[in-house]
Amino acid sequence: MNDMADDPSNLLPEVCRLGHAAGEAIMAIYSTDFAVEHKDDDSPLTAADMAAHHVLVDGLATLTPGLPILSEESAKIPFEERRTWTRYWLIDPLDGTREFVKRNGEFTVNIALIDAGRPVLGLVYVPVTGVCYFAVTDQGAFRRHGDGPTEAIHCRPLSPGPITIAGSRSHPSAPLEAFLARVGPHEIMRIGSSLKSCLVAEGRADLYARLGPTSEWDTAAAQCIVEAAGGCVTDTRMRPLRYNTKESLLNPSFFVSGDPDEAWSRHLGEGD
Repeated sequence: MNDMADDPSNLLPEVCRLGHAAGEAIMAIYSTDFAVEHKDDDSPLTAADMAAHHVLVDGLATLTPGLPILSEESAKIPFEERRTWTRYWLIDPLDGTREFVKRNGEFTVNIALIDAGRPVLGLVYVPVTGVCYFAVTDQGAFRRHGDGPTEAIHCRPLSPGPITIAGSRSHPSAPLEAFLARVGPHEIMRIGSSLKSCLVAEGRADLYARLGPTSEWDTAAAQCIVEAAGGCVTDTRMRPLRYNTKESLLNPSFFVSGDPDEAWSRHLGEGD
């Protein structure tokens, strides 16, 4: 194993550089008349997804030789091989391809280092704005805009009154609407990609509830950031999400909560 990976904080400067480089590769295609293909699950795929994938895979392989890399664009690695991984990179080169296709700017580059099923380093980079969120477990969570100063970010405790919920632009669901009806007074901030979790991490939203399918690369980087900012990312039984524990790479339904003491599962109905 690469010695640098023993302390994830040693990796952050280069991971930040790679996130920016992947973002540049995405933006080079964003302004063109790009084609949109569709995968077997009908999710969109563009040249930007693949360009960012190659930047990250090549860069991470150089940074930590021998450390496995699991990307959304190379996800067909059998569990028989993956189950032997103690530490590996989990990346989504372009999270929010639907938002990329819509050209609304709400897409990200997600990079996570997983150790024993937990994300211990996370980076979420927003190519259109140049905002970068990053964290290492137990070392705080941070945000930087371009070449500006690095600012610490923190989740906020739940306070009386209407709660603020980060919601998806592209993935509405009947179970979520039923859940929201039971939560009580709230306002919705609709935004794409892992930016929903980042809203919770920086204290602008109280909750992001996802009662539908996602994949492990969608959540890992942001989970590290939220947890380092004082929040939690749990399944609907309030257990932390864990990674590479099964054949399927799909996540269960989950909550991203700024207040780890709030049991959002009490608002679920039967079948949610």
